[in-house]
Amino acid sequence: MARWQPNARERLERAALALFTENGYDATTVAGIADRAGLTKSTFFRHFADKREVLFGGQDFLLTHFSQAIRDAPPAATPADCLAAALETAAPAFTPERHDLACQRRAVVTGHSDLMERELLKRARLRAAMADALRERGIDDATARLAAEMGGLAFSTAFARWAEPGNREPYLAIAHAALRELRASAAALGAPLTRM
Repeated sequence: MARWQPNARERLERAALALFTENGYDATTVAGIADRAGLTKSTFFRHFADKREVLFGGQDFLLTHFSQAIRDAPPAATPADCLAAALETAAPAFTPERHDLACQRRAVVTGHSDLMERELLKRARLRAAMADALRERGIDDATARLAAEMGGLAFSTAFARWAEPGNREPYLAIAHAALRELRASAAALGAPLTRM
């Protein structure tokens, strides 16, 4: 492939994930990633600040889109409606063509403690951004924080299910199901306990 082709970012991402899987995250270099992708180091740095951003660069997309979807929801939308709208904005990032990358990414991140820590920090930022957007809609602080936690859990649950090897169900259907399950579980918190 020529160096000038417009899919450089995806080529770098695929090369990085392949090398992380083959050699381990720590043993993989930016030079190695660029070489595997048939690109230069300077091209790599035009797309990513460092090799970690290959794994976490999409988090900024999610943060921006989730927050905006909550802000743009109709005035009568409930917090749960806002969460559904936020989850829907992630669908373009989770296509069948990207499923294999999600599986690889998940394996790399879960196999490295520093990367897991960064993943948890990014998820916390996402929840905080959702809570801020909900508060901007006039939702009280406690409800906004609780809804954002539920939204974050719905997203991480949906992503994990979607990224399962062999999964063919679309992300959006999984995300809506995860949110429905969490809403049902939250409603059950007020119900009397039944003993088995």
